Amino acid sequence: MFLEGRPPAMKTSSAVKANASNSPPIVKLAEQDTKAAGYGLRHGALSPLETLAQSISGACPTLTPFVTVPLVFTLAGNGTWLAYILATGGILLVAWCISRFARYSSSPGSLYSYAAMILPPWLSATAAWSLLLAYVAGSASNIGGFYHFTNVMLRDATGHGISTLLLATIVAAVPVWLAWRDVKISARVMLAIEAVSVTVVTIVMVLVLLRHGLRGDPDQLHFRGVTAGGFRQGLVLALYSFVGFESATALGSEARNPLRVIPRAVIQTAILSGIFFTICAYTEVLGLGMSGKDLGTTDLPLHVLATVAGVPVFGLLIDIGALFALFAGILACLTAAARVLLLMAHNGLTHGSLRTVHARNETPTGAILATGLAAFLPVAILAVKGASGLDVYGWLGTLAVYGFVVSYGLVCFALPGYLRDQHGVENAATKTIPWIAFAAMLFALVANLYPVPEGAYGKLPYIYLAYLAIVLAWFVFRSRSKRAAGAAT
Repeated sequence: MFLEGRPPAMKTSSAVKANASNSPPIVKLAEQDTKAAGYGLRHGALSPLETLAQSISGACPTLTPFVTVPLVFTLAGNGTWLAYILATGGILLVAWCISRFARYSSSPGSLYSYAAMILPPWLSATAAWSLLLAYVAGSASNIGGFYHFTNVMLRDATGHGISTLLLATIVAAVPVWLAWRDVKISARVMLAIEAVSVTVVTIVMVLVLLRHGLRGDPDQLHFRGVTAGGFRQGLVLALYSFVGFESATALGSEARNPLRVIPRAVIQTAILSGIFFTICAYTEVLGLGMSGKDLGTTDLPLHVLATVAGVPVFGLLIDIGALFALFAGILACLTAAARVLLLMAHNGLTHGSLRTVHARNETPTGAILATGLAAFLPVAILAVKGASGLDVYGWLGTLAVYGFVVSYGLVCFALPGYLRDQHGVENAATKTIPWIAFAAMLFALVANLYPVPEGAYGKLPYIYLAYLAIVLAWFVFRSRSKRAAGAAT
């Protein structure tokens, strides 16, 4: 049980055998036990490419040049491309830590299951609830982004929009149905969407660079106008472009050969996203400068960039691709959130009814419905109150970021002890990389809290802390109740 600080049995890799003489005893699962530990999910259903699609869709790479790069530019200016290079380095350190765990263990619990193997129960509960919030709020944020950009495009084309509540309902219901129906269908939908979207964006970026000529942009290469404070804040924001890159770890029971495929998916997503983001950052600043427009204030920057590239029709394709990428992001977050919630239910952190798995579809029915509803309700309430989709995207996305950063930091913090105590692995890399990665996540968290953000964003840290206080208080109460019941018997 979770209350003892350990999740149910995890798969262990054959690589552990090589260190058996130097490692503490580790329980090996027979093949039938491994399948039994799948929690009723479809064992080995997803190919390496489908598993990679989960992580890529979780990171939503198409949205970064569409939304985040312009925001980073408002802070880091001509240093935006360098901010993304440094952010890629920091995320690769985190990805390395996550991949070390993923080489030895796989389960539906994603980062929570890793934290639970070594951290005290209250800290692993913090990782669980933070990660669940991250995925649910991430899905909700994408719903807000979807209805915002849909109406921007419709008003631009026709002068009219559609009810935000109607759009939110549709774009929340369809991913819930897909996630419930079949994990393979979900993975293939995400793969197709991201492949097409990223390809179109890449073509536009290449055409802009060719039109400018293969010479550098002096303003960017010399960091003209960049300030230290602005660059620091831009770097933090650039780090947030990557959140969700680890979501393939939630497919531990459904990926084929998970101990090999999932670590690769995590590292590949971090590397490919970093390269893509850096190229987009450099090219967007260059291309918008060529057009005479300000990247930080343009509503549809890639639409403008397509015109600069000489293929204006691609602007419409990219805008549509961004909408589909938001849809894929909703689906990816719901898929991961449902599996984390499933394991939490098995470990006693949530109600037992959330362990329900559909007999035919082999998907976590109760957890999918719960996470889908949890993602939809705040968006619906905010939409009814008149909040813009962009505000919903920003507010709930920021809450998601808090959850991700805390989860990443706890996993990095837990890794050295896990490798040393359970696998006898201790070397220079395990003694240094996790701590650097942990420091990077701590820096990202603190930098987002100070200076205190203005307006509604200044309240979000307190909302996150209140959320943690409530769930941890409930965890302590439940733990004491169980101990009292055990003592009474």
